[in-house]
Amino acid sequence: MKSHVVKRSIVVEGHKTSVSLEDEFWNALKEIAAERRETLSDLVGQIDGGRTHGNLSSSIRLFVLDHYRTRSAATS
Repeated sequence: MKSHVVKRSIVVEGHKTSVSLEDEFWNALKEIAAERRETLSDLVGQIDGGRTHGNLSSSIRLFVLDHYRTRSAATS
């Protein structure tokens, strides 16, 4: 399986920014936003507002990982 990092533009709190994410993380982020009935921009804004270090792309990856780990633990 080959996954490429793709730079994507998104508007967060009225400001255009870019994140570099693999398709798998981008698609998972969109799924999470849909589950929460939030826009992708709103969800990324929440992730951005809550990060204490690192870049936004890394924070998104960690958020997605935590989301699915938490879900897995809840079903075990």
